[in-house]
Amino acid sequence: MKIYHNQLTQTFNKGFKPVWLIFGDEPWQKLNSLECIKAYAKNMGFSEIIRFNVDDKFDWSTLVYECQSMSLFANQRIIELEIPNAKVGIEGAKVLTSFGEQLPQDIMFIIHGSKVDAATTKKKWFSSLEKQGIYLPLYDIEHTHLPRWLHQQAKQLGVNLSNDAITFFAEYFEGNLLALTQELEKLSIIFQQQRIEVEDIEQIIIKQTKFNPFQLIDALLTQQLTKCTTIIESLYHEGNSAGQLVWILHKELQQLANMKRQLEQGNAVESIYKQYRIWDKRKPLYKSALNTIHTNNIDIAVARLAQVDLLSKTTNEYNAFILLIDVCFSLYHGELTNKFTLDYEHH
Repeated sequence: MKIYHNQLTQTFNKGFKPVWLIFGDEPWQKLNSLECIKAYAKNMGFSEIIRFNVDDKFDWSTLVYECQSMSLFANQRIIELEIPNAKVGIEGAKVLTSFGEQLPQDIMFIIHGSKVDAATTKKKWFSSLEKQGIYLPLYDIEHTHLPRWLHQQAKQLGVNLSNDAITFFAEYFEGNLLALTQELEKLSIIFQQQRIEVEDIEQIIIKQTKFNPFQLIDALLTQQLTKCTTIIESLYHEGNSAGQLVWILHKELQQLANMKRQLEQGNAVESIYKQYRIWDKRKPLYKSALNTIHTNNIDIAVARLAQVDLLSKTTNEYNAFILLIDVCFSLYHGELTNKFTLDYEHH
């Protein structure tokens, strides 16, 4: 049976399932799913966990032997198989299919790995195991659903977030639920039941590091290009990932492009702010950017950012952080930067 992460708790209430197939690349949901399933199993009497990491050199006979042997410590055991790429080979497929057709007594299987394609889920070993239990694919939470998810998580932790604070978190931590949950846990300790506003969150984040990507966006929106350079250099020396900055800048540039085009089509600015969940404190920043930036320059910045992303993934010859400074300047001076190629070596 196939379910989704938000159905996990209610699935536990429907009776014991001896097989759990958990595949996907979203780290928070994976960790949370494994913790919840193991806690559920422990309550059912499965106190011993035997772990195997499956690679191309894995000896499947060790798994067969383990399932056939009697445990010295517990009658009921969890067999946890981590299969990073969901490739089990011919021998592995035979072994797993045999378990799917006749499960060993007093054993629960938890099998997990990275995202699998539809073809893998239709293979005999996978489908036979799914018939015996649960298939839980993990997907990133969509941007439109993230505030609701965030509200639920905050409620569970006893964190009292204002609506603007929820919007702030959803924008700042989109794509990183693990870091978001850690921040919520921190806030639950610091503020307990106290109402938390955006200003409270900003102060905590700013205290953690000298600069952060959120400050880079603020400086970019207000054309503080020298400050953008300083922030990017600081993030580089602090060991931040260029890929994370590429992702954050791409999200912001695409949003600016959409907002700019809606304005040019005659849409009311307040309705645009509402659509993109721009809270009151940030409206002056976007007003400055939308009145200053030309649509052509946004397109140039987006194109050059795509080049930076490609170069950062295909070669080590260039400092991606230096190229990201170029992207920031292109947003306001694209007619000048566009005359030069990005694939230069920084000396």
